Amino acid sequence: MVPVSVSVQATDPAAFRRVLSAWTTGVAVVTAEADGCPVGLVSNSFASVSLDPPLVSWCVSRDSTGLDTWLRADGFAVHILAAHETDAVRRFTRRGGDKFTGLDRTPGATGAPLLDMGVARLECRAWRQYDGGDHVILVGRVIAVHEPGGEALAFSRGALLPAPTAC
Repeated sequence: MVPVSVSVQATDPAAFRRVLSAWTTGVAVVTAEADGCPVGLVSNSFASVSLDPPLVSWCVSRDSTGLDTWLRADGFAVHILAAHETDAVRRFTRRGGDKFTGLDRTPGATGAPLLDMGVARLECRAWRQYDGGDHVILVGRVIAVHEPGGEALAFSRGALLPAPTAC
């Protein structure tokens, strides 16, 4: 079957979102803490920025209930989720409430809550913040990594799926 090509204006938010969903991404839980307020959310905007210095980025919505905490935090932790951790996605996509109830957490070097989950974790010190339209782009300098390994979780076309394994 030959795919049908449909063109729409890039200003149509639903069409733009649908087109972007064709890009398969990893799934991460990002955590931070400022003034005793822990925050956490699911991000699929996580990306590497630089190897020297080691920098990563992710984006937080300006509508996020924890935006002020994200912007004031000394750093953040990125937990790259394992294929079997879909429950963490449900927990950290909830709006409001204490997402950390029942989870063991340890404060990291920047105060960000470190969770016992994921195939890899990066601790990052806040480095820069940039305007990203309806989001803020947060860049962090990686100060520690932890890599227990395993199969990663991925997101594509609105569905969670195990990430493809390398050859």
